[in-house]
Parts: sequence; C-alpha cells; structure tokens
Amino acid sequence: MRLQGLRTVIYPAEDLEGATSWWSAVLGQQPYFKEPFYVGFEVGGDELGLVPDADAGDGAQVYWGVDDVQASLDEAVALGAEVVAAPADVGGGIVTALVRSPQGALVGLIFNPNHQG
Repeated sequence: MRLQGLRTVIYPAEDLEGATSWWSAVLGQQPYFKEPFYVGFEVGGDELGLVPDADAGDGAQVYWGVDDVQASLDEAVALGAEVVAAPADVGGGIVTALVRSPQGALVGLIFNPNHQG
C-alpha cells in the first residue's frame, strides 16, 4: 500500500451549524459544500469535513490518499485491520473506506480524482 499523503480530515460535529460557523471564522471562508449530512471546506488543496453523525469518541478521522481504495483496504485487512466502512463512492468519483488498525486507530483511505498535489 502506497500512502500518498493526507487528503481529508473529518471532525464529528453534533452541532453542525455551530461547528460550521466556528470553522468558517477560523478559516476565514465559507464551506464550498453544505448539506445536513456533511459540510466541506477546501483548505490548501485538502479537505476539512464536518459530519453530524460521526462518533465523537473516535475523534477526527484522517483519510490518506491512495491510488486504489479496494486494494489498499485488502492489504490493510491482510495486515490485521478490521473494516469499519467498506469502499464507497461518495460522489464525483471520490471513493473512501475506513479501517481500524490492530492497535485501535481509525485509518481512512481515499481516492480523489480531483486532488491536485
């Protein structure tokens, strides 16, 4: 598995409106995507996302860029990871998956055909 670098961080945001307002002030910009299920900001070519139904106990979810999400997920599982979220196209050809490492850490995998970097 070849990790290409960090691409996305997702923060749990039970109070989605409050979190959106706070991050807008911190970043000095409004989100480029805003729906009841997800709010997204572009930050330096990467993504900062807010999700109202994410488990705050898991903390932030970090997604690493990969060329092939399924192959990377298969390799992570072969190395002892547990699948938390199977590969899914979340729109625009962006594919994500989430595993839990044998040590308990969440590890996100993402293929984003639009990422510049």
